[in-house]
Amino acid sequence: MRHLKAHRKLGRPAEHRISLLRNLATSLINSRDDRIVTTLPKAKELRPFIEKAITLSRRAASLEGNGSEAAGVHLRRQAASFFHAGNQGRATTTRRGQIPPARSAGVSALSRLFDELGERFKERPGGYTRIIKMGRRSGDGAELAIIELVDNAREKEAQTSARKRTKGPGKKKAADGKVAESESGQKEDGATE
Repeated sequence: MRHLKAHRKLGRPAEHRISLLRNLATSLINSRDDRIVTTLPKAKELRPFIEKAITLSRRAASLEGNGSEAAGVHLRRQAASFFHAGNQGRATTTRRGQIPPARSAGVSALSRLFDELGERFKERPGGYTRIIKMGRRSGDGAELAIIELVDNAREKEAQTSARKRTKGPGKKKAADGKVAESESGQKEDGATE
């Protein structure tokens, strides 16, 4: 029985599993399309992990009043534990004497989380992600899934285009300037004669 065993181990020791979740969270926040493709168990483990970080940014976005700046810094530092920090304490050169590129993906994910996503989800009480199953991978048969942030730009474009399609054509005017009648005997503006 699996009583009180809440999470999947994903076949990794604890440190590797936490690092995997941090990398996936960084990739999801930094992705252009607000979505990543991964296996279904990884996506199901990532969902509560990333939603806790988004909740912290949402709380910071709704702070106001005296002491809100200090509370915002505190929330930002708490959320920083969900991402890798970068290269601050590392050596300045590699083995071959080259200067490594700065690893700032975690830093940029944290800034995007608090600048953009906190405002986007300010009024949303939870459920910031969506998991869409894709089927099985051909190589090893693993179940694939897309995990994405809701209310993304692609979704908003689809809503606006759906609204435009449901509105239908506007009033059609004849050459003499009068409103044309439809086949049912009504004018296009909804009034009957």
